[in-house]
Amino acid sequence: MSPNSNTVTGTGETAGSVERAVEAVRRGEPVLVHDAADREGETDLVYPAGAVTPDAVARMRNDAGGLVCVALSAAVCRAFDLPYAQSAIDHAAAADHDLAYDERSSFSLAVNHCDTFTGITDEDRALTITRLAEAAADPAGVDFAAEFRAPGHVTLLRAAPDLVADRRGHTELALVLAAAADRPPAMVVCEMLDDETGGALSPAAARAYADRHGLVYVEGADVVAQLG
Repeated sequence: MSPNSNTVTGTGETAGSVERAVEAVRRGEPVLVHDAADREGETDLVYPAGAVTPDAVARMRNDAGGLVCVALSAAVCRAFDLPYAQSAIDHAAAADHDLAYDERSSFSLAVNHCDTFTGITDEDRALTITRLAEAAADPAGVDFAAEFRAPGHVTLLRAAPDLVADRRGHTELALVLAAAADRPPAMVVCEMLDDETGGALSPAAARAYADRHGLVYVEGADVVAQLG
């Protein structure tokens, strides 16, 4: 099935969790996505970028604790001439490094919208994020450099061209959900960390958080199986 398909197939709990995740994203609600135990082994709190409010940024700061990033499709990144950060940084630290979890990082630029002040407040980051969603919905009509400035406080992630067919990171998993939910190809991802251990929140604890807050938890493998 194409990543752009809007149909969820299959039966049982696995298909049901994916279908509920798609419907939640369609409604503008956050979902929890675990990539894989043999990859990063992390669960991200994921929002459609167009639905992010200052309260949502505060939730990601307080309940998730990771880096607040916006995943953009490869097509949108090409339209905005957004590079991979590794290729844009002129420093020895940007040389090729072996990553234990993947062949490369998805990091691109970090930006603020030009209407923000410092860019770090919940209000400023929410403004930057929602304007990125608007830009991603109609990239041909956007002068990116006139609307956004770098460096900034919202990190952009450049997705693999064929999404989960190329790479199965949270960047691609989130954008597959966006496509299935008819959302623009701009999704916010933020790693969920454990306050006690300082490591990634375990899948069991992430599921418990989802249950407490009435959110959908979904495994990346199930997203790939149903929508990839």
